[in-house]
Amino acid sequence: MKSLIKILVIAVIFVAVSCKKDSAPNYQYMPNMYEPLAYETYSEAEIFKGGLEAQLPAEGSVARGFIPFDIENSTEGYALAKETLKSPIDSTQVDLDKGKAMYEIYCAICHGNKGDGQGNLVKREKILGIPSYDDAGRAINEGSIYHTIYYGKNAMGSYANQINEEERWQVVSYVLKLKADLEK
Repeated sequence: MKSLIKILVIAVIFVAVSCKKDSAPNYQYMPNMYEPLAYETYSEAEIFKGGLEAQLPAEGSVARGFIPFDIENSTEGYALAKETLKSPIDSTQVDLDKGKAMYEIYCAICHGNKGDGQGNLVKREKILGIPSYDDAGRAINEGSIYHTIYYGKNAMGSYANQINEEERWQVVSYVLKLKADLEK
């Protein structure tokens, strides 16, 4: 009986080894995981036969959810925003908690939690020259703050892609609150 079991085990091993061919690949389970199908995105469409990769949007079109800012990114545009731009949200719509949350995410790292220009990056001397909001030479107001958030200024980059319009105005309100607190 033991010899029959030994012969059976040897036969199973022999069958398993003899099925393996090094010249041909083994069976693949779910071959799409190993050899994905490539799609030629633009090659089948009639309008792309000329070799175009994509088309430009129609002239004058505006992306969904985007509201164009009419003041240009220049020194003159900054001065114009400082003189004329006013917040569209009134005092009942101002949410200082939301403005504070957005400020702490995007602004406090450089400007500090109090707006005194002593954020973590300034304390670690990664960047220098961040003035306080109560600096008399700056005389910031809601128009200049909004313009700076939208376009950036000097070493500060634009936050127009990270913060939507309503959130920008909430941050502006919070910065004005910080400025008033510093001036006391």
